[in-house]
Amino acid sequence: MTKNEEGGNETGENPKIDSPSEMNEVLEKLKLVVAETGEIKNLQKQKFDEFDEKLQSIEESVSKNSVLSNNENKKELKPEKRFVLKHVFENVANFEEYDFNFCQEEEEHFGAKWHMEVKRFGTHLGFYFYCKPIAPVGDKWSIETNIKFIIMDNDGNIAIKAMKNRFKERDDYGYEEFLWEDVEYYLAKNKLTVQVESEILKMTGFEKKRIRKFDESQKDVSDVVLVVEDTKFYVSRMYLAAQSSFFKTLFLGNFSESSKSEIPLSGIDSDDFQDFLEVLYGESAIDDSTIEGILHIADMYATPMVVRKCEDFLLEKSKKPAKKLLEMVARYNLEHLKKKCMSEIKTVADIRAVLPPNTKDLDPRIMAELLDKSLSLH
Repeated sequence: MTKNEEGGNETGENPKIDSPSEMNEVLEKLKLVVAETGEIKNLQKQKFDEFDEKLQSIEESVSKNSVLSNNENKKELKPEKRFVLKHVFENVANFEEYDFNFCQEEEEHFGAKWHMEVKRFGTHLGFYFYCKPIAPVGDKWSIETNIKFIIMDNDGNIAIKAMKNRFKERDDYGYEEFLWEDVEYYLAKNKLTVQVESEILKMTGFEKKRIRKFDESQKDVSDVVLVVEDTKFYVSRMYLAAQSSFFKTLFLGNFSESSKSEIPLSGIDSDDFQDFLEVLYGESAIDDSTIEGILHIADMYATPMVVRKCEDFLLEKSKKPAKKLLEMVARYNLEHLKKKCMSEIKTVADIRAVLPPNTKDLDPRIMAELLDKSLSLH
């Protein structure tokens, strides 16, 4: 069996990590979270209830006109391009002036890699949040975000600083700083827990070569125009209605918009919608940089064929880490992917590797299965 640099095997076995104390730590953490959620006896009921609610919300959202220009309801259908990075910096009281202290782990989200760093400036501690595109992009790329920098202690006390930032060019970053006296207040055994919460508002310059056109050249084979961020998509009502419960309700329902030849869709990204339509029309537009945006729209517009194609890609071709795959399993109910991910968890180290920064954020069904895994290893 191939050994990794730390002396463990490919599945994560490591005598230092899989010691009895570490196993007990993971087991107790899983037990506590499952108990606190109160979900373990009602996991299947919750799953069906969520599915039923989603189906009911499709017609309600259309009837409320939230897919159009109703500002009150825009948030209901906006894809949640959000993610969280969390890291515990050690030996914080001894940070040297102007020295960077790195969180070496990068995480991939929405076609970019993200990581954080901290730096001591006399009476302040600066926090840096870096962004770098994964795939080659042009010189004029940008990502507009809302960012929250959070420091916290073991008792749940937190301090927050929020900002808007437009990432651009190479290895760009967002920056905030906390007073050193505030930082000291949140230290626990000379360790500081830092969390960055990011919401992506708009991405530009990440466009890839279009596989299929939905512009005016398709006018003669379309009967409706969908407008997303000033971009017009010429499509077929009946084809979209056959693939999506949402579009079936929109186009064939008893709404004033149903008969219109041009319909605006609010709260979605035009590039993501282009990728979504390409997949819907049979093209191979899915890769690790586009799949999150496509899944957001496929799930939001209740399009099972596209969700299935995305899951097939994640099963067979994706290079995303297990932790990220399980996040997508939880968000989009990807049962086949969940089965594969669980089959590849063989050690306590593997369980630790897939736990999110805050275990309470993990789907209770997945948490219950990880608990079973932990018990079998224990």
